[in-house]
Amino acid sequence: MSPSKRAVDLLGAALLLLLLAPALPVLLTAVAVSARGPVLVPKPCTGAGGRPFRMLTFRVAPGTRTGRLLHRHYLDHLPQLVNVLRGEMSLVGPRPLPVDRILTGSARARTSVRPGITGLWQTGGRSGLPWEEMAVQDLHYVREHWLGMDLKILVRTLSTARRGRPARAATAGAPARVPRPQGLRQA
Repeated sequence: MSPSKRAVDLLGAALLLLLLAPALPVLLTAVAVSARGPVLVPKPCTGAGGRPFRMLTFRVAPGTRTGRLLHRHYLDHLPQLVNVLRGEMSLVGPRPLPVDRILTGSARARTSVRPGITGLWQTGGRSGLPWEEMAVQDLHYVREHWLGMDLKILVRTLSTARRGRPARAATAGAPARVPRPQGLRQA
């Protein structure tokens, strides 16, 4: 990881946590009262170099208003800013894989960089993309990432989160519409 990418990660994560500090007690309370169980859920994932780590997320109670709100605005991912500060994740990169996923081929190549809270496929299709297309976009990021690309992805993510767009699911039998990854880089 380049020093400039790590600096952006540290500065961005710290700034976001500072800006969100007044809202965090409200979010924590909303999560706590929406359903039983812990507020934070550590998910075992594979990080850079295949090293395991525990990715933090807010517990989302499916079917509750709080759960839908958190998921729709990506607020369930806020605890991952702590993972960024720890150096386990980056703000932008391929999504971390579960530790039980066998790391071969494209899955292994994705671990050559730190996993991210957001990335190309999250800003261009999310759950509507099949695994193969997600892997193509993540591998494109691994090969071509640069600071300008990261900043564009972050702006797209913040815009999407602010509008509260739900995850798009592919219509049965119809291919998911996928934006061209090369459109992010300016010549």
